[in-house]
Amino acid sequence: MTALHELGLRGLAAALRRGDVTPAEAAGHFLARIEARRDLGAFAEVTADAALRRAASLGRPPADAPPLWGVPLADKDLTARAGVPTRYGSRWSAHDVPARSDPLALALDNAGAVSLGKTATPEFGLTGFTETRIGPPARDPWDPANGAGGSSGGAAVAVAAGLLPAAPASDGGGSIRIPSATVGVVGLKPSRGRVPAGSGLDSPGGLAVAGPIARTVDDAALLLDALTAGPLPFATRAPGQGPFAEALRAPAGRLRIGMTTVSPWDESLDIRLDAGAREAFAHAARVLSGAGHELEDAAWRPEGYADMFMTLWRASAARIPVPDERLDELEPITAWLAREGRALSAERLLGALAAATAFERRTIEAFAGFDAVLTPALGLLPRPIGWFAQDDPELSFARQCEYAPYSSFVNVAGLPAVTVPVAEAPGGHPVSVQLIGRPGGEAVVLRLAAQLEAARGALPRPPAW
Repeated sequence: MTALHELGLRGLAAALRRGDVTPAEAAGHFLARIEARRDLGAFAEVTADAALRRAASLGRPPADAPPLWGVPLADKDLTARAGVPTRYGSRWSAHDVPARSDPLALALDNAGAVSLGKTATPEFGLTGFTETRIGPPARDPWDPANGAGGSSGGAAVAVAAGLLPAAPASDGGGSIRIPSATVGVVGLKPSRGRVPAGSGLDSPGGLAVAGPIARTVDDAALLLDALTAGPLPFATRAPGQGPFAEALRAPAGRLRIGMTTVSPWDESLDIRLDAGAREAFAHAARVLSGAGHELEDAAWRPEGYADMFMTLWRASAARIPVPDERLDELEPITAWLAREGRALSAERLLGALAAATAFERRTIEAFAGFDAVLTPALGLLPRPIGWFAQDDPELSFARQCEYAPYSSFVNVAGLPAVTVPVAEAPGGHPVSVQLIGRPGGEAVVLRLAAQLEAARGALPRPPAW
């Protein structure tokens, strides 16, 4: 019999709906795997008792079972769940237990999922690496000496190591795509406004949206469908419609795809593309060309990005619920970002918001002639734990941009993007590329990602599997 963690999200959901396995059996299986691989740092909190009670309460699958009925998932530790410690990756919040659940947690409950706990995130989700002072670092299952990226580092590790069939996550500057590309799984950042419970409309510059991490494109589409189902109390509907898993069955047709290795950080930092990332990019282009698509240089030359984005990121940090006189209790980069953000003038912040809107429009116009745009997913291969120099905030921020120079601008532009592993570095570690869609263009980038996935074959399993 195939082990439950081998089934993937769709296979496990189908087995649960058929009654081949009970929610309690599924929860127990994944809880045992989580316990066995605590060394990977994927989880900030495991709620085994609550998960088993929830699973037992579901009984037998009803005829109209919701899409994730009985499926074990977990909340990122930025999502409040009533009665469960929600630490936001910080010692400051170490003892916080919310009385109310966030909308994203409620949406997953409504879809029938069983929460197993909280996946690890950096302090307040502010960095592209998941190495905190409140718990162990999230480690790359391919090489535990390396970090897993961030800020959804724990979620990506859990999926890559088979500790979860898929994971909900969030992305404010690459926080789904960076760790997914780091550990070699599929990460989808939806369009701004796509996911009702995590639309981006309540964050500075509309940067942060909720989305899925999975081992296959189909599983990512299935989880996206679950996240976008139901009422829309908090979102403006993005263009285009699901169900996105069904859209994968439609032929992609002949599409026009732009290609670029240019990043908006090029004019302010020394961005160098690793040879492995460059080869994965070239390989993806060959596959897409061989599938009949038309590829050409996107001829994109962004300007004036760094100051605008840095201002928005500082403004995001300014809102963390820690008073000025106690910022020294936080990690150095968090404290630095918060102080910088709180020192911003209204004129500078409003100027950055206006610049972000202008950048969004210029980027959409620049990409308008293409059905999708192909970029590398990361600039560098996975970095050793400690490489991001979190005790030197300015160096740390620069290194994060050098590692993932192709991520944050997609958030500013509000566009959908998916990272998908396409090649292997020496030693077998997957290397990913990124596909960026038009506004509301999730279906197109998912179809293209599925073509790349089909050409690659089955996703290899890390030693931690």
